[in-house]
Amino acid sequence: MKKELKIFAIAVAFAGFAGGIDGILANYFKEAYDVTAFQRGFIEFPRELPGVLGAFVISALGFMGDIRIAVISQLLMAIGMMILGLFTPGFGLMLVFLFIFSLGQHIYMPLHDGIAVSLSEKGREGKTLGTLSGIKVASAMVASVVTFAGFRYELFSFKNPVIPFLLVAVTSVLGAGAMIYLCRYVKVPHRDSLPGKIKLRKEYRYYYALAILNGVQKQIMIVFGPWVLVDLLGAGADHMSLLVIMTSLLGMIFLPFIGRCIDSFGIRKILYADAFSFIFVYALYGMLCSAIIAGAVSLKVGMILGGTMFIFDRMSMNLGMVRTMYLRNIAVDKNELTQTISLGISMDHVVAISCAMLSGYIWSSVGPQYVFYFTAALSVLNLLIAKTVEINE
Repeated sequence: MKKELKIFAIAVAFAGFAGGIDGILANYFKEAYDVTAFQRGFIEFPRELPGVLGAFVISALGFMGDIRIAVISQLLMAIGMMILGLFTPGFGLMLVFLFIFSLGQHIYMPLHDGIAVSLSEKGREGKTLGTLSGIKVASAMVASVVTFAGFRYELFSFKNPVIPFLLVAVTSVLGAGAMIYLCRYVKVPHRDSLPGKIKLRKEYRYYYALAILNGVQKQIMIVFGPWVLVDLLGAGADHMSLLVIMTSLLGMIFLPFIGRCIDSFGIRKILYADAFSFIFVYALYGMLCSAIIAGAVSLKVGMILGGTMFIFDRMSMNLGMVRTMYLRNIAVDKNELTQTISLGISMDHVVAISCAMLSGYIWSSVGPQYVFYFTAALSVLNLLIAKTVEINE
């Protein structure tokens, strides 16, 4: 691995630490603010709105180059988490700093893939992206181990200060420092070669469609999959952290494997695998919810099945790196890669925000199982796209 990639891998490890906190956010909202399912869906508006804005922010800051924008993203994450960790502010103010943290997260998302691919050797993009994604997951696992031990042995709580949030703030600052160091080795392209405005291209129409579908699927994975465990089964923060640890351990192996599979078997086959995984996971989630509501499963069995679905769901989302490789394959201009990824993220978040609020309503008024059945049915569109797309293979 060349020096630039090694430095970036260190930055990815620091940035990835925040990923281990996702598993306890549902508990944070529940225990610190006692939110309902409808409020849980509403929280996703300020949390996911930065995903819509991310493409515009990256476009506006395009003259700085991807790495310097990544520095800003890490500092925003640090500010948001530091305030939440130190003060646990009132519900309205919490949403403001959650927005700031989330803005940093969502700016960084397309930059991670864009920087990773740009630093890769030709023909090894999938392997490099998989390896770096594995490092990110490993770092998230470390965060999960810390939070699991802290909550299990009552060293942490959701009263002030929230120590895991403060740790995220510190590691985000360290990640920014590593990115600054990386700038010494990677020249910023001339401004004229950078995308200065958002472009919609008909050549990318299937990529946009995949991004929009991902918005629905990701929202269910992040919000309502864990909510089955937290709300219907009463799982605590230590249980959720343990599940993230298990997911991370598997992801450390699975992500590099998927990267190699993309290089070896081609993009289309992995797109098919991506589609089938979503249909399978969400159909099972729906059946599990029906069984829990009907009292057909005990709490212990429900926790085992729910935890298994949680892990399968996270593994399914890891297949999403194939979208970046598909875009790389069809890109009209390689300099548009990060810009187009960020635009795709913005599209998926427009859908995700609407989906979160609608799903919260469906959960409360109709039944949680229908949230998952609808998502499983929608995922059939992934199959149609996988069959239709033209790939330069």
